[in-house]
Order: sequence, then C-alpha cells, then structure tokens
Amino acid sequence: MKSILLTGATGFLGKHLVEKLMRADPESRLRALCRGASPWDHDPRVEVVHGDITSAGDVQRAAEGASEIYHLAGIVSRDAKDAPLLYRTHIEGTRNVCEAARRHDAAKVVIASTSGVMAVSRDATVHRETGSYKHEVVGEWPYYLSKIFAEKLALDYFERYQLPVTCVNPSLILGPGDDRNSSTRDVALFLRGQIMAIPEGGLNFVDVRDVALALIAAMRQGKPGERYLVGGQNWSFGEFLVALAMVSGRRAPKLRSSVRLSLASAHLLRPLLPLVGKSFELDDASIKMSALFWYCDSSKARTELGFQARDPMETLRDTVEDLRQRQVA
Repeated sequence: MKSILLTGATGFLGKHLVEKLMRADPESRLRALCRGASPWDHDPRVEVVHGDITSAGDVQRAAEGASEIYHLAGIVSRDAKDAPLLYRTHIEGTRNVCEAARRHDAAKVVIASTSGVMAVSRDATVHRETGSYKHEVVGEWPYYLSKIFAEKLALDYFERYQLPVTCVNPSLILGPGDDRNSSTRDVALFLRGQIMAIPEGGLNFVDVRDVALALIAAMRQGKPGERYLVGGQNWSFGEFLVALAMVSGRRAPKLRSSVRLSLASAHLLRPLLPLVGKSFELDDASIKMSALFWYCDSSKARTELGFQARDPMETLRDTVEDLRQRQVA
C-alpha cells in the first residue's frame, strides 16, 4: 500500500487536500504530521504523527516509508515581528522535508509555495513562471522573503541531488473552511465594513478546492524542478470589491485612495475609533500590499496539469457564506 505524507494537513488548504486524496487515492495510506490535535486523531483513514516541521527528527520519523510527500506546513502572517518564526518554519521546515525525502528515497515531493514570490509588481503586469523572484517588491515582508528562500532551497535539492521536487504557487486562496482566517481575512474585513476605500492595485485569487486538485495533479504529472502558477482571474481591487458586494449585499466603497493617503488615514483612525466603540483592523502591511498588482498567468498549469479554476463568483459566494456561518463577519 502506497503511503502519502502531508505536512500542514490541518491548515486551510491541507484539510481540503486530505479530503480530495481520500476520494482520488482511496487505496493509499495517508499520514499527517501534526503539531497539535487533528481531526483525524481517531480516524483509521489517516495515520497521525505528532511532531513539529522545524524538528528534523520529527520529520524524518514521519517520512519513513512515505513514497509521496505533500509539504504544505507554513504560517501566514503580515507582521514583521513574526520574522524569526516565519524563516524557521518555511526555510528549515522545507530543508527538513527535503532531507527526509532524500533519506527515505521518496518518489516525489510537491511543495505548496505562493504566487507572491514572483507574480507581483508595482504595475499591472501579468507574470509567468519564467519571471524572477521579486525581492525588491516584497522585501519588507518576511512572509514572502521566507517563501522565496524556501522555494529556492527546494529547487536546489533538485539541481544538486536530483530530488524530484515540484512547486505549486497558488495566488490568494479563498473558499470555505478557513477556520484560522489566515487567507480569507480580507474578505471578512470587507464584510465588517473595514475596507473604506478602493486600493490602487489588483489581485488574483483561486478556490482552495481547485488548488487541492492542482496539488494532486502536480504529484501525478508535474515535472520535477518546475513550478506552476495556479490562479483564477486577474481583477483590480475595484472589480474585486464590486464582486464581493454583489454576492454579500454589502455596499462597496466608492472612494479611491492612494497608498499614501490610506496609510495616513489608518494612522489617524486607529486611535480615534476606539473612543466611539469601533475599531480599525486594517494593518499597514495589508494597505501597502493592496497598492501592488498580484497578477499571474496559469496557462502552464492548465496545459501540463489540467488545472481548471471555477467561476470566481462561486468562490466568493462560498467564502462569504462560510464566514457568516462561522460568525467571523
């Protein structure tokens, strides 16, 4: 029986991947490396190995006998104070996975990266996998820098040791089931009336269920040493907020604001709104990011992996409904 190891299985994307693998590969044995409690602690379909991705010994133990490894473990944070944790988790975690895969002779490793390592710019350029890493654009945010270094490290294992590593780079992941509100936070902020102006930039988003299927396709037919951008449509933030308004019934802002004006307004509102029983939750990092363009072209994933992105309005409707059901917004 084939054994499949997943790291980050309890996360937003990880839980959907476990569900898809149960359906797509029912004869395989699923194993999840989990730091804490998991939904499968008493589920015979998933073997839970308790451990930490930053512990080489834990990862080696979890990878023993695994022929396929999906590496999703990570932390989503826009707070610069989390830099040490982000670097340790993303870079050392990836190194531990690659070393364990080498030692146990895994047949394939698929790593979930992010489109933001390469598909981001200050103008409305649509990026492909052939583009360079965007250190100069995202350098002030440890999340993206740590992801760049982790992806470089993984692909270096292919170059130096011929480790069969494939990277999948999804854009902003939306959809149902983000229990930690790590990826759908901006939608929740819109629903709570925290988005008061239309940012200058643009984004690409993709459904979590489609990304899970793309990871499975990458394991089956993705080329080692390659990376695949996985995203939906490229929309300006104005288009995105109008679409959110349509599915939620919440009014979209009409005022357009520069990043400089938005930052100045945020600094003014943060101390004042609590005085009248309100809050301003939008952080400076999010404001700066919204002035950039996160556009990508997923034609390579469509051609080589058979990737298909569903109707973006379906994704937004399901995201909004899920947030409201969980009373997040």
